[in-house]
Amino acid sequence: MPRVFVLLIGFLVTLLPYSAWADDWAGQKKINLNTTDSGAALKEELSQVPVLVRLHTGNFAHFLDVKEDGSDLRFFAADGKTPLPHQIEKFDSLNELALIWVQLPKLAAGKTDHVWMKYGNPNAAPAQDAKAVYDAHFAAVYHFEAPGLPKDQTANANNAAQSTAEHVPASVIGAGAKFSGSQKIVITASPSLKFAESGFTFSAWVKPAAPQNNAVLFARGDAANSISVRVHQTRLVVQLMRGGRSQETSPAGELAPGTWHHVAVSGGARLAIYLDEREVAALETPAPALDGDIVLGASVSGAGGFSGELDEVQFSNAARSADWIKAAALGQGPDAKLAVPGEDVQGGGGGTSYFGTILRAVTVDGWVVIVLLAVMAGISWWVMVNKIMVIRVVREDNLRFVQAFQKLSRDPGALDRETDGNGGDAKSDFDRALSGVHDHYQSSTIYRVYHVGVQELKHRFGQTDARLTQGKILTPQAIDAIRASLDAAQVRENQKLNDLLVLLTIAISGGPFLGLLGTVIGVMITFAAIAATGDVNINAIAPGIAAALVATVAGLLVAIPALFGYNYIVSHIKNIAADMQVFIDEFIGKMAETYAADEVILHENAGRKRAL
Repeated sequence: MPRVFVLLIGFLVTLLPYSAWADDWAGQKKINLNTTDSGAALKEELSQVPVLVRLHTGNFAHFLDVKEDGSDLRFFAADGKTPLPHQIEKFDSLNELALIWVQLPKLAAGKTDHVWMKYGNPNAAPAQDAKAVYDAHFAAVYHFEAPGLPKDQTANANNAAQSTAEHVPASVIGAGAKFSGSQKIVITASPSLKFAESGFTFSAWVKPAAPQNNAVLFARGDAANSISVRVHQTRLVVQLMRGGRSQETSPAGELAPGTWHHVAVSGGARLAIYLDEREVAALETPAPALDGDIVLGASVSGAGGFSGELDEVQFSNAARSADWIKAAALGQGPDAKLAVPGEDVQGGGGGTSYFGTILRAVTVDGWVVIVLLAVMAGISWWVMVNKIMVIRVVREDNLRFVQAFQKLSRDPGALDRETDGNGGDAKSDFDRALSGVHDHYQSSTIYRVYHVGVQELKHRFGQTDARLTQGKILTPQAIDAIRASLDAAQVRENQKLNDLLVLLTIAISGGPFLGLLGTVIGVMITFAAIAATGDVNINAIAPGIAAALVATVAGLLVAIPALFGYNYIVSHIKNIAADMQVFIDEFIGKMAETYAADEVILHENAGRKRAL
């Protein structure tokens, strides 16, 4: 068994290629950037753009190779050498999902490019720098990742001063904030948060709970000027107050309740509102300078409070371009098209097989199930090898013994040998199969049944040679008693032959169910990761599902050989049992012929005497 188990583990290890980079990182992953029409469809080059990289079990199979907090992750430009600032919003190695913001110095328009993510260096020190990810135009950024007051991720430290919003652990990008019409978040004014006449930008991910009645998403104002972004029914409205004169856009766009949408307002020479990367309304008037407190979700000046969820709220003290807002909408959302994790490169860039890729995508719980199945497979193979070898030597010794027994004439006990009291030596049949030692009939089940019968005769006569037991008889009761002893011996021999076969039945019935359990758990984790990261596409789902199915394959690989082996072994055990039963009948018949004849004559003589 140990040898089989070691070989099995060795086979599994060979399927998991490992190599180390010269720079101490175990591997690197290409993050593809697509600004063509099939991606973000940018028309202008952008600079210093924070891009969200979503990792989960469907697109990254090396969470076990990364430190528990993701601190050994590094991002580099296409040359593989220029480091890029990054911030880890969330890294959950247990559930295998991560949200990482990476600043791209330049994002060219209408082309495909890539950056590199390196991972797997236990000696790497933490290197994330949230403040470096966001350029100087970012006034405040809120991820809502932790409960309590939302914290600004930029260097400005414009943390919220007040928050009654509910923390939601699973939102469109990690965690979010939930409002029910009366909650609000207040951000105190500061010099870095001042919106000058040169412009500002507000953006957020919004999920309305239901159609709203002029509900406020964002509002800011002072004594003379104000601006607010509202949801009226399922449409967006921007209201601008300048010098006591009010202007507002017509309700535009369509915010489907229960669905996440990217909403942005850019104010500069004109005030434009964007929904899901498209401009839906505008005011051809410059934005006023604003330096009052910022309020999210609360009712103001006759407008109601927002009911729904917000996530990834960002404020900039500059008017972002339409392409900038498009990059945010198409690069952060559930169906992200801008930054898409690509292939892994390991061992100097060599490719790996599909099977190896699938194995690397197996989750921790999947490996637990696979290891259990590997142990089960090792045990079942050991049982099958053991039983097949034992059956082989048993059949050989049975044949030799029966041939020798059929040559006996007057002494039915001539083949018996006194050894260990069980009709054989102290070694097991498996040991004799391995060593090849069976100089007598130690492995013959028929011989062991025969030995019991001979011992019964010796108990009664002291001899088994018919020439020395003249006049000895066996009554019908004695013959029945001997047959009962032989039948009991046969039952014990059958028990020995069937010993451990229950392990095969457990492998046959339990292996597929255990594999199915691993698959179901793997599928659950895959969909949970997709729900948490929002990355919904076939490339995200397929690897996780394929990896989850590995457990079912492993269960079938355990059960199928065990099923064939079990049926083969049981059929031969039935044949051996039948041979034993035939021998018992022959042995009883021979004893009856040898020792019961005189008893019949005595009964006949006794009958004649009574007649006289």
